[in-house]
Amino acid sequence: MSAFRTISPLPEASAAPPATDTIHVVLADDHEVVREGLALVLGQADGIDVVGTAGDVETTLRIVATRQPDVLVLDLRMPGGSTIEALPRIAQLAPRTAVVILTMHHHPAAARAALAAGANGYVLKEAAGVELVQAVRLTHAGSTYLAPQLGARIAADRGGGPDGLAPRELAVLRLLALGHTNPEVGERLHLSPRTVESYRARIQQKTRRTSRAQLVRYALDHELFDPDGD
Repeated sequence: MSAFRTISPLPEASAAPPATDTIHVVLADDHEVVREGLALVLGQADGIDVVGTAGDVETTLRIVATRQPDVLVLDLRMPGGSTIEALPRIAQLAPRTAVVILTMHHHPAAARAALAAGANGYVLKEAAGVELVQAVRLTHAGSTYLAPQLGARIAADRGGGPDGLAPRELAVLRLLALGHTNPEVGERLHLSPRTVESYRARIQQKTRRTSRAQLVRYALDHELFDPDGD
């Protein structure tokens, strides 16, 4: 069964908003106190304006489609589905919106999966102050931002995951472990079912796991996803 529930049709991306020096931001986190704190931090920064907030995936999609923000600050775990799986939909609804993932997950594999799925930045909540402001500004300018604590670990891994899994292989593995079929994985990652099958074969060879149950156990052991939410 898919972990990303079906939602009602959403409006297509609207025309680009008028050019402005202000960076318009939408905050998405399932904890109201966190949203309020982040809004205060970003609101005190010059040239940044919080134009909307959301507490679940579906609301996030609707606000992004309506507001067309410059940057979306997105929690890795929220009700209504996987936020990583929602990234391709966000890109369709608001192609000019940069996405900064804000999370407590320190594992490099989570950062790689998010970036491979289309995120532009990855910030740890413990450093969500000046660092978040910097991430918002850099991603809005077209750069990629990665939490410094993770950058060194990812560089040491030479861009690969456990057992040499590439970022795209990690994204495929994660979706398979969440129970998605090959066609569902392909739809979310914009790959053909045949390409997904090729990725799956390489994943099974690298991890030495053959069944779905073994892949789920592997993903849990390596903290590639959280079975309670994301």
